[in-house]
Amino acid sequence: MSIVISSFAWVPPFAQGYVKDLRPRWALNEAGLDYSVHILGDGEADSAAYRAWQPFGQVPAYRDDAVTLFESGAILLHIAGKSPALAPRDAQEAALMQAWMFSALNAIEPKVDNLILPGVFHAGEAWVDGFRGPAEALIDLRLKSLSGWLDGRDWLTGRFSVADIVMATVLRGLQEEPVLQRHPRVAAYLDRCLARPGFERALAAQLATFAANAPAA
Repeated sequence: MSIVISSFAWVPPFAQGYVKDLRPRWALNEAGLDYSVHILGDGEADSAAYRAWQPFGQVPAYRDDAVTLFESGAILLHIAGKSPALAPRDAQEAALMQAWMFSALNAIEPKVDNLILPGVFHAGEAWVDGFRGPAEALIDLRLKSLSGWLDGRDWLTGRFSVADIVMATVLRGLQEEPVLQRHPRVAAYLDRCLARPGFERALAAQLATFAANAPAA
């Protein structure tokens, strides 16, 4: 099977290690599936050919011998179906895996972005400080609920799954935020996820791509 995922050649340092091709890289490492990387050339993200693969000109996009896909959640569900290590064992596990994946993407990730991104893209603007309080209160509620679910559980669905990959990559944005430390069960869960060799290999591979394509000083 020939699997290809797309990656930007380089991104600014603040984004390195967080670009979402990290998710399929991690899943493919957990699945034990080989893959190659299509590095987007200068201007290629806006080309008609790439937009036919990834309509928004973002990464990741995915293809194998049978399908082409875009959006990281959809890609991870597809990869899970190809791997005994990640495929759900029964209908209930499959349902929970999908539910928690969509929860990470829809219920938690937007709240994390609302807390983090204004300070990245609007640093110094007067409204940012006032926005942080309400944004932190909203993510605090989500983390409280997630902590309740994780009571007595190592993973979201009983064993490690692609739902944990998505959730962990979402929660990583909070690693430097005090709100995460107020929920030690969630912080410990994130530590478990990030200690997996599959994550470490995926992160190293993404960073190697950016290092190899860094602009000349």
